[in-house]
Amino acid sequence: MTDIDLLALYYQYKYYCTNMTAKILLTSFDTWLPHQQSNSSDDLLAKISQIKSLPDSLTFLRKLPVDFQLAPNLAIAEINHIQPDTIICCGMAESRQKLTIESCACCDRDILKTAVNLEPLVADLAATEISHEAGKFVCEALYYAVLKHIAHSKLSTKCIFVHVPILTDENTDKIVADFLLILTRLP
Repeated sequence: MTDIDLLALYYQYKYYCTNMTAKILLTSFDTWLPHQQSNSSDDLLAKISQIKSLPDSLTFLRKLPVDFQLAPNLAIAEINHIQPDTIICCGMAESRQKLTIESCACCDRDILKTAVNLEPLVADLAATEISHEAGKFVCEALYYAVLKHIAHSKLSTKCIFVHVPILTDENTDKIVADFLLILTRLP
């Protein structure tokens, strides 16, 4: 049994012991540039979705189009449909080396911050850090739209955005392990 399998079992145990009804929505993006064979955010969710011991309460909305209006519209429609307790939006960050959890999203001069306390969420994680710069692209547009929807609809839903570096043989196990630990700490 690998470390990832053990973490998945731990997640399942913690999930069932603490909140058996929590629904989690996980989103990822498709590629948008010709040189990209895949999007690391979707690569990560593909790996997570293959872990058999995770609960059925995870909903995957994979390969959102890299479109400033369509991606948020599709995500918000899914939020309204499944009414998740927690949302983890994921996007690719080709230039980053670690998972980065975004503290906020901006649109023009408006800044929306996640209600999640990020410090304990990333405490002691080997391949994860907090970022205060969501990228000024579709990732940030999605995060901003989802945070705005949560606020305007007065939902108690928790939401974070995680930027995923390019997955390699050297970092994949650490990234997957950290992501599983983030899942255990959020619901």
